[in-house]
Amino acid sequence: MSERERHLSYIRRCIEVSRKARASGNTPFGCILVGPDGEVLREQGNVEITEHVCTGHAETSLMQAVSKQFPKDVLWRCTLYSTAEPCAMCTGAIYWGNVGRVVYGISERRLAELTGDDEQNPTLDMPCREILARGRKAIEVIGPFPEIEAEVVAVHEGYWK
Repeated sequence: MSERERHLSYIRRCIEVSRKARASGNTPFGCILVGPDGEVLREQGNVEITEHVCTGHAETSLMQAVSKQFPKDVLWRCTLYSTAEPCAMCTGAIYWGNVGRVVYGISERRLAELTGDDEQNPTLDMPCREILARGRKAIEVIGPFPEIEAEVVAVHEGYWK
């Protein structure tokens, strides 16, 4: 399996997590943390609606949990996979949590096209690459993946106003 195929496989797992998040009453986003050996260390969907927390995005929730579980040197060797490009808040959590690589399915700009003016997702047009480039760590960013866009978008169909 090529590296690109491996990335797509993990993003597809994130899509399954986003389906579960939507089924539980949350917005349809999901992410996973993958260790250096390829093992999925944690899955996380959005919890902002059911837990009534404004920071309940999948990536932020995942980072809060794994930062308690793993030391920063381990997290640096991990990859966070997400259905959509992490927002500014989530990117900050990834940065401070010390994850060394981020891989995502669709861009924040594509997500904004899906959500439109829905008040649940007043997304910022701030690519995570730009945020991370201003930091002091060389966090690798890979994405988007046009060949998986339709699969990511399908989970959002009929959700946004």
